[in-house]
Amino acid sequence: MASVKDLKSSIRSVQSTKRITAAMKMVAAAKLKRATDTVKHARPYAAAMGAMLSNLASGCVSTHPLMVGSGSDTVHLFVVVASDRGLCGGFNGNLARKIIADVLDTESQGKTVKLMLVGRKAVSTLRTAMGDRIVQVYEDLNKPSPEYAHADMVAQDILTRFDNGEFDVCSLYSNVFVNALTQTPTASQLIPLSVSADISEDVGGDISHDISEYGGEKPSALYEYEPSEQAILNAVLPKNIGVQMFSAMLESFAGEQAARMTAMDNATNNASDLINNLRIEYNRTRQAQITNELIEIISGAEAL
Repeated sequence: MASVKDLKSSIRSVQSTKRITAAMKMVAAAKLKRATDTVKHARPYAAAMGAMLSNLASGCVSTHPLMVGSGSDTVHLFVVVASDRGLCGGFNGNLARKIIADVLDTESQGKTVKLMLVGRKAVSTLRTAMGDRIVQVYEDLNKPSPEYAHADMVAQDILTRFDNGEFDVCSLYSNVFVNALTQTPTASQLIPLSVSADISEDVGGDISHDISEYGGEKPSALYEYEPSEQAILNAVLPKNIGVQMFSAMLESFAGEQAARMTAMDNATNNASDLINNLRIEYNRTRQAQITNELIEIISGAEAL
């Protein structure tokens, strides 16, 4: 049985941890509000761009490499967006498990997989199992929050590698923010562009209202484009890579704050439970110690 001194030390230690986790929960909650506001405004833009590209692609036969690919699917590049910080529960672990499963499945088909990692935790969780497949690493791009310039830097690296023939297919992996309790590991194909018939299926949460509010619903009318659909595709397709990358970084950042808030809330509650249990044990130990001291005093008095 632990001594009274040890129990008091343990209680103080857990109380200190509880204060830290409670503070981290409040910080994450404050960041989550700003992050979700940013995601809410970014989703309609990304969805509207996808709808526009879908309409453009349906009106012409495009030969742009970003639309048709390299003509092969031998080499796959997986771009992984994770967090730069930990203490957010299974946020990064769930994404890593999906990536590892998809990598093994792709390689079982006789194809080659390369990994481009964005975020410190993407590196730490995948280095052991997938280290030989990593071709590029980006860290600390989300500090203090994601910026388009950082997303565009990653996008330009992807485009350069594609132009150099380093891969045939590019897929983007990230956690999509659904709500404060749910962040869903999701994959979307960037190259060649996979245009969904229902844009709302490609992003988390209920965004149908957001899209229509910003005029991003899928067009059903016929349009004439100047100078031409092909010319617009040539200009917009490379920019779409940056937009989708930035959207994934924003989704991941919001999901990270939500996961951290939930994890720190659970840690704070667990600390409270542990403190209560330690106090009960402390009181019992102290009571037993006092009883023994009284017995010793009474025994000594009787001996006199």
